[in-house]
Amino acid sequence: MSGDPESEQAATGVAAERAERLRTLIRHHDERYHALDDPEIPDAEFDALVVELRELEAEHPGLATPDSPTQRVGARGQATFAEVRHRVRMFSLDNAFDLDELTAWSEKVLRRLDGETPPPTWACELKFDGLAVSLRYEDGRLVQAATRGDGRVGEDVTANVRTIDDVPGRLAAGAPPVLEVRGEVYLGLAAFASLNAAQEAAGDKTYVNPRNTAAGSLRQKDSAVTATRGLSFWAYQVGEVVGGPDLGSHLDTLGWLGDLGLPVNDRSRRFDDFAAVLDHVQAVEAVRHDLDYEIDGVVVKVDDLGLQGELGFTARAPRWAVAYKLPPEERTTTLLDIEVSIGPGGQATPFARLEPVFVGGSTVAAATLHNADQVAAKDVRPGDTVVVRKAGDVIPEVLRPVLADRPDDRPPWTFPTECPECGTALVRGEGEAATFCPNHACPRQVRGRIEHFASRGAMDIEGFGEQRVDLFVTEGLLGDVADVFSLDFDRIAAFEGFGEVSVANLRAAVDEARAQPLGRLLFGLRIPHVGVTVAELVAVSFGHLDRLLDATVEDLEAVEGLGPIIATSVHGWLREERNRDLLERLRAAGVNLEAAETGTDEVPQVLDGMAFVVTGTLDGMGRDEAKAAITARGGKSPGSVSNKTTALVAGENAGSKLTKAEELGIPVLDLKAFEHLLATGELPA
Repeated sequence: MSGDPESEQAATGVAAERAERLRTLIRHHDERYHALDDPEIPDAEFDALVVELRELEAEHPGLATPDSPTQRVGARGQATFAEVRHRVRMFSLDNAFDLDELTAWSEKVLRRLDGETPPPTWACELKFDGLAVSLRYEDGRLVQAATRGDGRVGEDVTANVRTIDDVPGRLAAGAPPVLEVRGEVYLGLAAFASLNAAQEAAGDKTYVNPRNTAAGSLRQKDSAVTATRGLSFWAYQVGEVVGGPDLGSHLDTLGWLGDLGLPVNDRSRRFDDFAAVLDHVQAVEAVRHDLDYEIDGVVVKVDDLGLQGELGFTARAPRWAVAYKLPPEERTTTLLDIEVSIGPGGQATPFARLEPVFVGGSTVAAATLHNADQVAAKDVRPGDTVVVRKAGDVIPEVLRPVLADRPDDRPPWTFPTECPECGTALVRGEGEAATFCPNHACPRQVRGRIEHFASRGAMDIEGFGEQRVDLFVTEGLLGDVADVFSLDFDRIAAFEGFGEVSVANLRAAVDEARAQPLGRLLFGLRIPHVGVTVAELVAVSFGHLDRLLDATVEDLEAVEGLGPIIATSVHGWLREERNRDLLERLRAAGVNLEAAETGTDEVPQVLDGMAFVVTGTLDGMGRDEAKAAITARGGKSPGSVSNKTTALVAGENAGSKLTKAEELGIPVLDLKAFEHLLATGELPA
């Protein structure tokens, strides 16, 4: 029975709307991944969008467009490096998400070959999770390195690639006059762990995952920074070749590249029977976490180069190769309990306490649930069997409950009404997602304020890590930041783990902190909306705490870079009785109350030529302060987002500017990433 023409037309209209929406989403996430090295969704979710669009276009051929993401490769890079036009296009790969799809691909290959040749042999390689690059050698010397970009145009990263130890600057004897090598720049797991350990030891932000870190490291403006990151490289393909041997297979080509001194992975395999290929990809999945680098699949190719030429290419991918994507690891475990932690600013955050489960290469026993609304949306309950994965193979995430395993009488979890640390009634502002403990004396908040006070950006007191602060607060030695300067070192000497030397070092660090200038003190006090830059502006403008204490709101507003919100916040904080008492105790302890002498050195112009839009509410830093910090470092801070915007600095309730930035594929920075930017001039990896 034929369909009603009007119904068919309506169905086509719905499909067209969905296809356009999918194209918009795919372009956005493509840009986040390839150009900005900052994906927002796991690979599996992105792949699902592409599959849905491809199926829609197949079902409704009239919807397919030449510029559809199904016809393109990757995304153009940012205008940070010089452009490089690839002489031989760098294609992407089609994907197969299960064994049936992989088998269907092989059958399509055989049909195209039409049985006129013997059955092909198959080459299998690991699919590395890094950044695709092209290396050009002339007369055996490395002359250029470029990212893939959109497949036709990439970015010149030659200086940075030269810092990678296993990329040879000169090939072994026998190199042809021109050889273009394609491969993957990646960060090994051991190198990634070492890098994060160094970041943590220095008090700096740690990196989220190896892939993004590798991509960000390769695109550093300063190659000296790239050189410290421990990047590696695998060669897996050739592009333009002038001269060289007449090779007949892909794996023979890899062997030749290895003979020239290029690093080639030793887990490539050749199979005569496709059933063996299916066995192989399953074997790889079983050992993926035994490797010292991340992979996300297996690339299967027709090994014979002549047959590759017969099969050719589609608009975006070779017909002779496919990427079998390993499924994102998901495991089930028991949700033992939902607990609430209190942050240093009083925010109450729920997290899942799990029966330990091995997923994504490590054992997971806890996972954040973000806020009350997230718990309600997922409807997870203590005692549930839950599905767990690592978002981006890094961050533990509770996906959903297994409802079939839930008894009918299990009650939903409700957010506690009292702070688990101090018993104070929790509060949640109207229209706000976050819940807070309002008790200033809450032990967890006390610990957080002291940790911040002693941190490197503030009073820089060596030896005041989280564990020690917790011990000192628990033992009644610290009740607020002023107590730091009246510590009972004789009592501390009696604690386990404190020898004579460590106590002496701690005493010396506390004494040295007394001399820190006023700007550091103001930042260390965690005054709302006062970050490093505002603290320094206020200190320099007034010179001494006493003059600041006498200042009016109008006096504060007169400081360049301070708006009414910051001025009111500082003025109000200084007038609270408990804060006045705290400042007098700091004065009595001999803490320096004068600003640092201003030298002739200017603030390093690390943001020269860049533009950053600031929106939303940043925790601990006002928008005016953020803009002042940008302009002080040579950057611009326009009021609206455009294609010329380098990045968006976004706090809570970012609104339409965030939406616009996401549409344009512009990087979005939170407060930690912004502070990293101000210090280094680098967008986070």
